[in-house]
Amino acid sequence: MNQPAAPERPRKASDKSARTRAREFALQALYQHLVGRNEADDIDLFTRDLSGFHKADSAHYDALLHGCVAEAAELDAAITPLLDRPLAEISPIERGVLWIGAYEFRHCVDVPWRVVINECIELAKSFGGTDGHKYVNGVLNQLAPQWRALEVERDQQRGTARPGRRAAPGTPAPDGDPAA
Repeated sequence: MNQPAAPERPRKASDKSARTRAREFALQALYQHLVGRNEADDIDLFTRDLSGFHKADSAHYDALLHGCVAEAAELDAAITPLLDRPLAEISPIERGVLWIGAYEFRHCVDVPWRVVINECIELAKSFGGTDGHKYVNGVLNQLAPQWRALEVERDQQRGTARPGRRAAPGTPAPDGDPAA
């Protein structure tokens, strides 16, 4: 007798990698920056005191928070032509997620482009609006070939360029990046 496949369970907090946690804390910090117009250093001090921060990759968090704030205009300039509406109409959560994705495409070349997109989709699902993850996926899929052209092309030639899709639970990441 065949048993139905077990439904995919949401990732428990204990299953999250240090980099995933860093992205979550960075997104919360970027939200404070975008909505409250708080300075990155003040947000940083506050965020480091939050419960669970000690489990995050603090170097990756630093790079994301301070890098996205420092390069905000440049990141917005790269994202804006890919949007179907004015940047001002994008929610602060989706904008922060897009900043993280764009920043990682440009500066975190150790993180494969598909992992960047998948992690950003998960951030948008966890913190964003109902279908915000679909919007993030669409925008980052357009940006990836611009900033990671060789990597995307290589994956397309192999037939593995399928961003926005996750491996079955319990299988290793397709890129072998355990720090994703």
